[in-house]
Amino acid sequence: MFRGEWITDEGISAAPSGAFERSPSVLRSWVEPVSQGIIAQQSQYPAQANRYHLYVAWNCPWAHRTLLMRALKQLEDIVTVSVCAPRRTDQGWIFDRNAGYPDDLFDSEFLHELYSRSHRNYSGRVTVPILWDRETDTIVSNESADIVRMFGSVFNNCGGNDWDAYPVDLRAEIDLWNDRIHKNLNNGVYRAGFSESQEAYEKGFHDVFETLDALESHLADRQWLMGDELTEADARLFPTLARFDVAYFGAFKCNLRRLIDYPNLWDYARRLYNSPGVAATVRFDIYKQGYYSKSPKRNPNGIVPLGPDIDWSLPSTRGSS
Repeated sequence: MFRGEWITDEGISAAPSGAFERSPSVLRSWVEPVSQGIIAQQSQYPAQANRYHLYVAWNCPWAHRTLLMRALKQLEDIVTVSVCAPRRTDQGWIFDRNAGYPDDLFDSEFLHELYSRSHRNYSGRVTVPILWDRETDTIVSNESADIVRMFGSVFNNCGGNDWDAYPVDLRAEIDLWNDRIHKNLNNGVYRAGFSESQEAYEKGFHDVFETLDALESHLADRQWLMGDELTEADARLFPTLARFDVAYFGAFKCNLRRLIDYPNLWDYARRLYNSPGVAATVRFDIYKQGYYSKSPKRNPNGIVPLGPDIDWSLPSTRGSS
């Protein structure tokens, strides 16, 4: 969008070197916790049940981690959600009530309508997820990492559970893993898949598998990334693992090894998948359809593979959370 007007859905950009570059999120306000029912005077967005609404798309791994944290914190009755249709048109992300993908707040046709409704002169990409505030009729944030962090802590007094996804004593280690996983794995698969030069592809490819190898070793003697304690770092890693074998391995040419070739990582991923509420955030069929959709560069004929046949419901050998 440019100055509140829809221009194009062209969101994939490459540097002159052929390397994929992701545009940053620009709407980054913050929901503040409410202490014993008291709202701080300076709080524009206080944490309150049934005030906030999450917009996501099944295809998007960045949106997936917000859905995942919402489920892990049991915020389903606190923060409502609308899901974009699992396809984009020349209008970008769309809603389709007839197909079961309505905008439950405004019955919008296109996601970009919400951006212009919230910020009349908005310029930038139109992306999911977005966290919407009913009270001020505006987008609070379109940065998934911030929404994950907010869901993990600020709604504790509104319902759900009191699990601390970002405990003080583990924050430094969580931040290190978050940074490494984001750069080399979450975004690394895109740097490989959307590269426009051999050199850029190989750099992304090697970063992906160096990180998977490191995670495999790290998880040899621990249940979660931080040991015995599930944290937001796990929620930020999981969406990439869930898409790896069905999409990134083939569509993005990240084909050195599959997730199921990593015994510790595969066990870890199934442990989280089989945790309460998590499987409901996963749609393997839509991942395949999205990543293998017709693309002049990546998949000109739009052929969607039938495989692989992988059973995520197999129990973890170390139990569940």
